[in-house]
Amino acid sequence: MSEDPGADAPPAAPVNTSTAVDDEAAATPGTHDKPHGSFLRELPVLIAIALVLALLLKAFLIQAFYIPSGSMEQTLQVGDRVLVNKLVYRTRDVRRGEVVVFNGLDSFTPEFQAPPPGNAVQKAARWLSGLIGFGRLGEKDFIKRVIGVPGDTVQCCDPQGRVTVNGVALDEPYLYQDDHAPFGPVKVPKGRLWVMGDHRSQSSDSRAHLGSPGGGTVPENKVIGRAFVVVWPTDHAGKLSIPQTFKQKTLQGMALPGAPYLAGALLVAPFALLRRRRRTRLP
Repeated sequence: MSEDPGADAPPAAPVNTSTAVDDEAAATPGTHDKPHGSFLRELPVLIAIALVLALLLKAFLIQAFYIPSGSMEQTLQVGDRVLVNKLVYRTRDVRRGEVVVFNGLDSFTPEFQAPPPGNAVQKAARWLSGLIGFGRLGEKDFIKRVIGVPGDTVQCCDPQGRVTVNGVALDEPYLYQDDHAPFGPVKVPKGRLWVMGDHRSQSSDSRAHLGSPGGGTVPENKVIGRAFVVVWPTDHAGKLSIPQTFKQKTLQGMALPGAPYLAGALLVAPFALLRRRRRTRLP
């Protein structure tokens, strides 16, 4: 009978696999804590980037405003938040019927007085919301609807109690209350706008400043931008479009009296001049 050469050999020592795993983990300390620690280190940077982007948006593109008064009811209600396009009027003129935010410094009196903050936290929150463009309108900032543009003649009222622009009556179903207070006629000067609130009896607008410099009109260069959408509250959210009454063909054609005749004359003039030259050259 042959002997097994490994019979008297001592049993092999068990391999400690955990040692290799532990050594590998020790070689890369903080592996499990890296995502959490990395996020905490990056958080201030992310906040700073978000603030910079918000400031750039506010300065050049879009700014959010909180509506503090009822002068634009029911189109805009107290507590609504609207977005204002600050770029649009750098590429085109203001149009009748648009809702605009403008600075009324030296021409309009404030419609509301903001209560002072009660404590340091409220003061800081108000400062931050204003910084990034989510604060309320300033006491010198106003939101109104443009009724007359440069060259228009605005007046109230026709026999039905309606405001007229260049003799064309406006049908304004969006009004909350029309007090039918007569004014005008007022000729809107070059570079200025005639503005009114949709809640006429509660709005301190162009009508209330007829005796002020500019005759109640607002300089176009004081317009901050066009309010184009209500974003909050959600049950009142929606686009702020130009009402249909401002799209009347008779109204659109009155901005420049005699414009069709002038355009026709400009088109015919070159041909008439050319024909006259040909006649003088004939023997």
